[in-house]
Amino acid sequence: MPFIETSELPVKEALPGWKGRYFNSERMTFGYYAVAAGASIHEHEHPNEEVWHVIEGELAVTIGGQTRTAGPGSVAIVPPNTTHSVRALTDARAIVVDHPLRHSLGGVSTD
Repeated sequence: MPFIETSELPVKEALPGWKGRYFNSERMTFGYYAVAAGASIHEHEHPNEEVWHVIEGELAVTIGGQTRTAGPGSVAIVPPNTTHSVRALTDARAIVVDHPLRHSLGGVSTD
């Protein structure tokens, strides 16, 4: 299936305030997030490279101990095996892409 309507994907709330819709391409996992102000993702790391693209609102993104505020149009790139965390400063929307696939997120496959 080469075309996906993300608005039709099921919503999963993996952490309080983080509502995501997920799908997988052959090699990447995509998460479309609607985030409530104040919601956070604890500091963690994983073997996947991860790219955060903020669409609306503001997120405080910490990568390897360095924190920046990311607003609309901002991109944060998390290298593999690097500690990172995220906190929503406002209600926000972001698209997050992981490479290789993050099976733990349970994305719908495009196959």
